[in-house]
Amino acid sequence: MTDSYVCIDLETTGLDPKRDKIIEIGAVKVEAGQVSAQWESFVNPRRKLEERIVELTGIRDEQLMDAPTIGEILPAFLDFVEDRVLLGHGVLFDFSFIKKAAVNERMTFERQGIDTLRIARKYLQDLESRSLGYLCQYYQIPHRAHRALEDAKATAALYGRLARDFYEKEDQEGDKSLFRPKQLLYQAKRDTPLTIPQKEQLYKLVDKHKLVIDYEIESLTRSEASRKIDQLLAEYGR
Repeated sequence: MTDSYVCIDLETTGLDPKRDKIIEIGAVKVEAGQVSAQWESFVNPRRKLEERIVELTGIRDEQLMDAPTIGEILPAFLDFVEDRVLLGHGVLFDFSFIKKAAVNERMTFERQGIDTLRIARKYLQDLESRSLGYLCQYYQIPHRAHRALEDAKATAALYGRLARDFYEKEDQEGDKSLFRPKQLLYQAKRDTPLTIPQKEQLYKLVDKHKLVIDYEIESLTRSEASRKIDQLLAEYGR
């Protein structure tokens, strides 16, 4: 069984790595089944948080204003992770956001991973839910939900408990074992920045209609800028 890994968890502005942004990263390094180090950071998404995200995470815009951007913080995070196996509850979600950020920074991020959610779905089908919060309550694992480092700590503890309960049974399946790392696959394409004409048009529309916007124009990608322009034209006209 894999007992040395890095357990990661992210808080984000939404569920789509192509459009949404990371706002917090938490990770714990586990060696021989014991937590040996931890890492966490807020991340400035350069946009205003939706109220539903504030309510879910408790993270507020003012906490992110002076935080580093993902491009600034990513090298330090990757140094912490090294080439270790990733563990997560729905690990592909977290991997996809990190890989997307890495691709945007012209960096490589390929890893193997273990998913506690997949293990729970196979062996705990009778439970009402397989969410991290519910499973922590079921196993009486201390947990402060929807904060990245706390979720990472709880997931590492959950993995230990799942391994104690189900590893021997799963190991009978040999190479198909859910407790063995598998290659994580997500295709990410690098974003291109907005064009000068897009930037000029957005500033013109904002100024003409005296708009207060909740994002930084300079940080938009070409596709994001195109959507914003279409939205403003549809609502306010030229």
